[in-house]
Formats: sequence, structure tokens, C-alpha cells
Amino acid sequence: MSATLTAADLKATFDAFNRHDIAGVMTHFADDCVFYTVAGDHEFGNRIQGREAIARAFEGVWTAMPDVQWAEHSHFLSEDGTRGVSQWTFRATNPDGSRIEVQGADLFRIQNGQIVEKQAIRKQRPAIPVK
Repeated sequence: MSATLTAADLKATFDAFNRHDIAGVMTHFADDCVFYTVAGDHEFGNRIQGREAIARAFEGVWTAMPDVQWAEHSHFLSEDGTRGVSQWTFRATNPDGSRIEVQGADLFRIQNGQIVEKQAIRKQRPAIPVK
């Protein structure tokens, strides 16, 4: 693995999210990485730590919302390569048939070419009712 993470690597990660390919998603995550979810019991959402726990959380989203996609994603990194940003539109069908369509972003901290922190942030609006 390269000591530098690139915008192309972040794009590949989100392409893997959209294929529901957990191995592809986790390629650039450090073993002790931390993921802060978009919602949860705290002002930061919930904190999930470690590759295995994070992978289970991502797979849980795919199970609950089998059509989930992070569409129109774009990515960039800071000049020193220690921070990254991915912007996307989250689209999915809830188990009750209502739709979620919101824009969001992930803020990444990067060390030695690996993601050590993923902070997910997204707009909040009511679900689109079933027609």
C-alpha cells in the first residue's frame, strides 16, 4: 500500500460503497480507524472503532437499504495529504418504502496513506413518503 492516499483512492472507496463491496471499501482504512456516524446518541453521532466494527456498520446499511447509493461523489485532499473530503448525495429506500435523498460529506483524517478517521455529515430532511 502506498504511503500516500489520493483522491482517486477515495473515489475507488465510494465506487466500492456503491457496489456493496466491503473489501473494496475497507482497503484504505487503518486497523484502528474511527468512524463517526451521521446520527446517534451523541452530538457527534456514534463512534465506531476498528476495521471489523466499521465494516459491520457499513454492511448493516446495505442490509437495511439494499438500493443505497452515494451518488455524484467527488473528492479532494489537503496539500499535505493529512485531510480529505468526499461530497456525495445519499439515496436509499427505507424499510417502510419511504425515500432518503440528501447531500452530505465525509471528512477524513489520513496517516501513512490510510484513513484513521471518517466523520460523516449529511443534510437532514424528512423522508420522501411512499407514493
